[in-house]
This record gives sequence, C-alpha cells and structure tokens, in this order.
Amino acid sequence: MYTLHIANKNYSSWSLRPWVLMRTLDIPFEEHQVPFPTGSSFELYRPFSPSGRVPCITDDGRAVWDSLAIVEYLAERHAGVWPQDAGARAWARCAASEMHSSFSALRNDCTMNCGLRITPHPYSDALRQDLFRLGDLWNDGFARFGGPWLAGKNFTAVDAFFAPVAFRAQTYGLEFDGAASSYPQRLRDLPAMREWYAAGLAETWREPNHEAEALAAGTVTADLRATA
Repeated sequence: MYTLHIANKNYSSWSLRPWVLMRTLDIPFEEHQVPFPTGSSFELYRPFSPSGRVPCITDDGRAVWDSLAIVEYLAERHAGVWPQDAGARAWARCAASEMHSSFSALRNDCTMNCGLRITPHPYSDALRQDLFRLGDLWNDGFARFGGPWLAGKNFTAVDAFFAPVAFRAQTYGLEFDGAASSYPQRLRDLPAMREWYAAGLAETWREPNHEAEALAAGTVTADLRATA
C-alpha cells in the first residue's frame, strides 16, 4: 500500500492535492503526517522524501515526490486520474501544470490557512491578474467539457490541483465570475474536502511563519481552529 507523507492540513496546499485525489478516487493509502517545523523542513523530511519536502509517496521501497510527479505515477496504475478523452486529458494536464508553476501572487498574498477568515488588504495588480486568469481558465474548462468538473463529468487530477484555491476562496472571500463562481463551493462539498477541512480545524499546531503570512494578508475576522 502507498504511504502518503503530508504536513499540517491547515496549511499544506501541496499535500492536499494528492490526498484529495486518492481519497476521492478510492485509491488506498496510509497517511503519515509530519507537521511543518519552524524554519527549514529539509532535515525533518529527508528520511522519507529525497527533496526534503512534502508531499511524497512511498511505494514498495520507492519514493515519488512532488505533487505533479505523484499524480503521474498514480495515473500509470489507476484508472480515472486523468480524463479518458484525449482532448480533455491534454487540456487537464495543461491546466494542472499551469497551477503547479504559476499563480505566485495568489500563493504569496493568500497563504492557505483553512481555519481563518480574513478580510484581505486591497488586491495587488498581480493578484488581480491571477484571480482573473483562474476564473478564465475554469470557465474555459466548463465551456469545453460541460462540467460539473473542469474536464467533464468526473472529478480528476486537474480538480485536485485547484482544491487549495477552494479553501483560499473561503478564507479570503475570493469571488469569480460566470460558471467559475460556484466551483470553489463544489470542491469544498466533496466528502474528502470536508474530511480534510475538519481535520485541519482540529489541529492545534501553530507554525509562526505560516501564521505571520496569514496576518500579513489582511485582518483576521474569525479563527475557527481548535485551541490546545
């Protein structure tokens, strides 16, 4: 059985992607959670992840790291990871890769913190551009493939790659136009997303750097997380 190594569910957007994909597609795995340390995680994660980062899966003595590589590894072994239709599959891979490599303003200005509600500072031009591109990309997928998921009727890896945005939208009140407007809630309504969210709220770990990033993003109006 796979072992999926992840960090805090409240913070770790990268860990969420393979986790929600495997849960939703019923791909069995054991979860190994190691909270983020303060400072570098390299030495802490190196025993199971060659990059010293999460997520990473181990399988029969083999380590596979980086969320995109994990998805491709799973796609070679399990049906439904990517869309069956070649055109939808090509689009889905492009969209997932764009999420993997782009949207730096969204990542920097709206750090993932599932349990907080934040009124953000006025958007930077870069963040406005990222949010426009997200809505444009999602609406393109819905128009091409008919929804309710980005590449058609089934949840696939491309949706998993945008799952962290659904939590960011909830934390910061991010809004999108057209068919994209209901997509973050649709993601959050997935049973796997509800499970992740509940676990994130139950965590009592606080990592100062992640907390500082959230405070820098705006005014905290609610903290729904459990206390120690």
